Amino acid sequence: MLPRVRTWPTVKAEKPTMLAFPGFKAGTVHVITVDDRAKTPNFGKPLFNVSSVISLPDAEVKGIRFYSHEDGKDLPIADVWAPTKATLESLPLSKASRVAVVVSVIPSEVGLSQKKPIVMEVGVSGADLKAQAEYVFGILGKKVKFADVFKAGMYVDVLGITKGKGFEGPVTRFGIKRKQHKSRKSVRAVGVIGPWHPAAVMYTVARAGQMGFHQRTETGKRILIVGNAQEKPITPAGGFLHFGEVRGEYAVLRGSVPGPANRFVMVRQRARGQSKSHAPPQVVEVSTVAR
Repeated sequence: MLPRVRTWPTVKAEKPTMLAFPGFKAGTVHVITVDDRAKTPNFGKPLFNVSSVISLPDAEVKGIRFYSHEDGKDLPIADVWAPTKATLESLPLSKASRVAVVVSVIPSEVGLSQKKPIVMEVGVSGADLKAQAEYVFGILGKKVKFADVFKAGMYVDVLGITKGKGFEGPVTRFGIKRKQHKSRKSVRAVGVIGPWHPAAVMYTVARAGQMGFHQRTETGKRILIVGNAQEKPITPAGGFLHFGEVRGEYAVLRGSVPGPANRFVMVRQRARGQSKSHAPPQVVEVSTVAR
């Protein structure tokens, strides 16, 4: 149930950085912030935000992968794994077009039952390729925290697998209108699936099938809070439903994120509509009452 990242954005920054960070969905809280969007009717007024809490274990960098761009596609040309004695001079940087890191997280560190690490590849961007190579060699074999990659106030994308709903009909799945009660045979079905000629059913016709359990990307989620549960607890009284207590680092994102509690999510740099750097939002209150 790991989302596949198809696009790694290009970030224009002076220093290289990882483009994503793995985490696990814990639940939702209510956060009251002061609207800092200029030229809006609510500027300077308190805003009530339903926000998602992401529990974030440390990501250990296990390896480095270099790619070259040939014939319109990226091909891996070199791998480096920790611990290693390889140096930058021994790698084919002249042929490389981009670099990525292989990181792993352990779900049991955030309170889940799984002890087997989850391993995924994360892109790297910023500065030039030589600076990126020096950056990834510097973090190889070390643990990276979410606060090293993202800051409060940034806008990010969240990739995940949505809640599974099972096999559903077209009324529930696509929201089509029910037929009248005297209709022939069925009520919760489409009136006709296609013409006589051409004798084919278009893909746009609402049909029964799997609903939910799809990969989705939620874009433009603002990071409201980046904190540590040891210093500032975020868990409501009684714990998050189906998750429990947030133990270590966490991030609070405005809005919803795909999937149920405990589901793996990937927080990625914004791929579209790159916005200017934002200052951390002014948080007035975080509701942690029992629900």
